[in-house]
Amino acid sequence: MTPFAAIDEEIRDARDRARRREQLTRQRAALLHQMDEVRHLLAELEGQLAKEDRDVAKLEQGGFTAFLSGLTGNKDERLARERAEAAAVRERVKGQRTRLDWLATDLRAAEQGLAEAGDPGRELEALLARKERMLVDSGDPRGRDLADVATRLAGVTADLREHQEAHQAGMAAAQAVAYVMRFLGSARGASTWDMLGGGGFADMVEHGHLRQASEAAWHAQAVLDRFSRELADIGVTAAPRLPEVDTRWFADVFFDNIITDALKHQRIARTAESVRQVAEWVGGMVNQLAARCGELTRYQESLVRRREELLGA
Repeated sequence: MTPFAAIDEEIRDARDRARRREQLTRQRAALLHQMDEVRHLLAELEGQLAKEDRDVAKLEQGGFTAFLSGLTGNKDERLARERAEAAAVRERVKGQRTRLDWLATDLRAAEQGLAEAGDPGRELEALLARKERMLVDSGDPRGRDLADVATRLAGVTADLREHQEAHQAGMAAAQAVAYVMRFLGSARGASTWDMLGGGGFADMVEHGHLRQASEAAWHAQAVLDRFSRELADIGVTAAPRLPEVDTRWFADVFFDNIITDALKHQRIARTAESVRQVAEWVGGMVNQLAARCGELTRYQESLVRRREELLGA
């Protein structure tokens, strides 16, 4: 036990609380930015939905547009397509509203944590000044060395914890994106079968996989949002975005032919490639974080050994 044990403990506690406050402050800033992005996207989608609903209403209620469609004999087909497109946009609006609710919940938690943290920075500065006076008065070089090691150990421990949290979030993001890729791969296989003459059953299988991919994509985006906030905690700015799964494909069952089958297949392939690029980026970040965690762990172990040497001297 050194003469500085008690104050060292107070400093460690104050430093941990100060770092936690900094972490929560960064999280709050990231959440506010993400919420602004979602609100902007929601405004665009709601405008698009209003337009789609007006198009459906014109065809349902009659009028010049419905009259022209009736003359060409494609009113029912056009109405089915317009309804499907409106339903697709409505699902996107619902998904973004849900995402906004998730972000708002995380923001409330961050703000509550900030309120509970108070202002440990001022307390930490007072403790450091007090310990500095104690070290000068003691004249013991071991005390100065231990204080230096303790400071560096507290820093590397906090850094390691934050990198480990980011790594765990990255692993969860990689798994969530992998689910999206799996469902899109299944949809692509069914689409190939459909082009070769699979018929209505192939359409049903394909659309089922696409629904699963769409649901998985919304979940994966929420996990990616959390990953980006964990990266912000360690000073990395990133905003990975998954492409939207085009649910207008459900309308294509009304217009099943080789042309629409080929177009669907191309859209699925493009979406799968975009998701693959996100998955590749997440995998690269996870590998970098794992390497950094290893470096920090080795540094932490060396400091622990140095501290034990000083205490045993």
